[in-house]
Amino acid sequence: MTSAHQYSNEWDKLNQQLPKWLEQSREQYVNGKVASYIPELSKAPINALGIHMIDSYGNHITAGETKLTFTMQSISKVFTLLLALMDNGKDVVFDKVGMEPTGDSFNSMLKLELVQPGIPFNPLINAGAIAISSLIAGGSPEEKSERVLQFFRKLSFNDTLTYDKAVYHSEAESADLNRSMAYFLKDNGVLKGNVDDVLDVYFRHCSILTTSSDLARMALVLAYDGTDPITGISLVPRQYVQIAKTFMVTCGMYNASGEFAIEVGLPAKSGVAGGILTMVPGKYGIGIVGPALNAKGNSIAGVHLLTTMSREMDWSIF
Repeated sequence: MTSAHQYSNEWDKLNQQLPKWLEQSREQYVNGKVASYIPELSKAPINALGIHMIDSYGNHITAGETKLTFTMQSISKVFTLLLALMDNGKDVVFDKVGMEPTGDSFNSMLKLELVQPGIPFNPLINAGAIAISSLIAGGSPEEKSERVLQFFRKLSFNDTLTYDKAVYHSEAESADLNRSMAYFLKDNGVLKGNVDDVLDVYFRHCSILTTSSDLARMALVLAYDGTDPITGISLVPRQYVQIAKTFMVTCGMYNASGEFAIEVGLPAKSGVAGGILTMVPGKYGIGIVGPALNAKGNSIAGVHLLTTMSREMDWSIF
């Protein structure tokens, strides 16, 4: 258990060292590329890097471009999973998606056909997140999307969260592979209802506009097992947060999740807009943005920064 003195020393070290670590990691952008398969994402500044940290007392540490806005993309999958679990319960959700890593890229549909029973391997790959989107309660795509947005606003304590309409339309117009997966899932009996309606919910939650501050605030709730430590409000049942964090460790960094677990050792979820949401359980929520991606689709400077921080601060949970 961390004493008040140890905590103070750790926080002071982070305050002093984080700007230096960030600038060292920023240089990694030259080895990455901004996502372009969703055309609107290609407009992001390739050399940007920002981090926001928050602790249980509401103290903040920031460095870099923390005001940069970006869309959640796959980070949103953690929270739609939580909402689907709250709407349906564990048994219903895991009748439609599995609990295993794939070893494949996030947009692969290879194992949907090769491995029976033909359900997505987990909720954090695209096929799994599309299936999860179909489980959000609501009578229409608009009602489902509004429930998702309100849930995200509650967890981020930010009532101004909204959708980036340009990214939403860009996603919808460049989503042939996601549509293929959705129709395959419908043919397999995984998806019920209209495919376009399900995809509309999926595209919308991926295009929620956020900042590293919002991610850090949401991560803090996960770091404390669903209860916000600042307000004392219980927001998500602990058992569902534990499920989500386990997926974050095993699947959250796409098919680099094993390497990230070894090098960083924290639950995390990345998105192709360059965001990373992570946490030090029982301590901090952390949000990062760095649009330049490595070959696996993760922020190359963000992963470098987290590797440095975890090593220097001895954060690995393993």
